[in-house]
Amino acid sequence: MIDPNKAIDFIFENGKKFAKAKSERIYLEEYRKSLKAILMKRSMETAIGAQEREAYAHEEYQQLLHGLKASVETEEELRWALVAAQARIEVWRSQEASNRAEGKSFS
Repeated sequence: MIDPNKAIDFIFENGKKFAKAKSERIYLEEYRKSLKAILMKRSMETAIGAQEREAYAHEEYQQLLHGLKASVETEEELRWALVAAQARIEVWRSQEASNRAEGKSFS
């Protein structure tokens, strides 16, 4: 039996977590550009390509990518859990409509 109230509660409780996870992902995506520029500026290389290579290979940049990976994973887990909760509500609605239709056909 599907309890739509539990699904709604789940959406309400996890909506803020999803928003936080999404904002974290977007922040990290944007900060990645800033970090690349910072690392390129620190480089002793004069050629842009060499600066970029050093920035991408830098440990700070690699750490940021690992953080971005974890952030995307958290966001996606929450997103699909919310989608599943919404689907449960839709299934419940369909079942209720079917039950009402069955009740009318016996009258």
